[in-house]
Amino acid sequence: MGTVSQLHERLRPPAHSIQSEEEALDIARSLAAGFALQASDRDINRVLPYDEIEALSQSGLLGISVPSEHGGIDISNSVLTEVVAILAEADPSIAQIPQTHFHVLEAVRIGGSEEQKASLFARAIIGDRFGGVFTKIGVGTAGQDALQVTLDGLGHRLNGRSFDSPSVLFSDWIAIFAATDDNGAFVAVIPRNTEGIQIIDDWDGFGQRTSGNGTAILHNVYLNADAVLSRGEKLGQPTIVDAVGQLTHAGINLGIARSALMATIDFVRANPHPWPDGDGKRAADDPLVVTRIGEIAVRIEAATAMVERAGSKIDAAQINLTEDHVIDAALSVAAAQTMTAEIAMETANTLFDLAGTSAARIGLNLDRHWRNARIHTLHGPARQKYNIVGNYHLNGIKPSRR
Repeated sequence: MGTVSQLHERLRPPAHSIQSEEEALDIARSLAAGFALQASDRDINRVLPYDEIEALSQSGLLGISVPSEHGGIDISNSVLTEVVAILAEADPSIAQIPQTHFHVLEAVRIGGSEEQKASLFARAIIGDRFGGVFTKIGVGTAGQDALQVTLDGLGHRLNGRSFDSPSVLFSDWIAIFAATDDNGAFVAVIPRNTEGIQIIDDWDGFGQRTSGNGTAILHNVYLNADAVLSRGEKLGQPTIVDAVGQLTHAGINLGIARSALMATIDFVRANPHPWPDGDGKRAADDPLVVTRIGEIAVRIEAATAMVERAGSKIDAAQINLTEDHVIDAALSVAAAQTMTAEIAMETANTLFDLAGTSAARIGLNLDRHWRNARIHTLHGPARQKYNIVGNYHLNGIKPSRR
């Protein structure tokens, strides 16, 4: 059974103002160094990283995707994803919070009125965190979410629940994403403390254990008209909102792969050869081990390049939002997400292939890399991405909005 989550209200001073992409990367690296220190302990004991998330808010990183006209630096999508990857290398659970946050802000950029953008972007700039409830309207079946949205005067009423809402435990604001019956889009952004919202801390996945996922229960929640993104119909058309969300997911995969590789290198350097036929050699001197480490490092580098390429295509689509640009970005993001997911799993498996049985001790908690990779790569199965890309090239079937 889960427990009701109560986010402690605190006076938060305005966040640091980041002025460049280089500064954003430097701050991400500095934060990551601190986040990594207790990441394993937080995972083992499921200690939620409230202090670390507050440090993230204060750092200014949550405002870097805000357009320059609203006080941000309008960061490129490849650098945005690298920021997420850096945080994920330290602790992929923490990286889940900005990943969802940036997805929500892109929806605001596309679907919000000028007034809504000014208001919500200002909250991101000062360090507020945005989480998401992603669901479909209608009666849910097994394994699906259910949400009913009805008109009520000039506003709406929401009822239902959404399971495993990402990073919702740490959110100051919650974005409700719902697909309407006519395949349109309904998106509203509301304060977490809105009357009728109950957040349950009930995430019991074996990986990403401290990412702040939970169940959001909406009981007769009233939405003022100004809470619903006034240009929400834009979100039902071809956009790159989901491409941004998927690419930053790829950033988390990439961070997990990098972390697993470093854990492998550290263990192999520090421990005797795990194989009986090692002939007394250090594992780090074994040509097979050296070659395997090199293979993984090369594939991680290739996956990084694919993320950068996909980011540049999203940049192009944001500047010139044509269907061709959106499709080009979607296909490139699908490739990047697939490759990063596969290298995250491969690297986590290789850790144990090269380190041997001594690496399996519970106290080392090295299995957290595999658990995090396995849970996170469930977001977009590779077979689904291959099918989308194959259908486009073979049959001319365009990727759906998602």
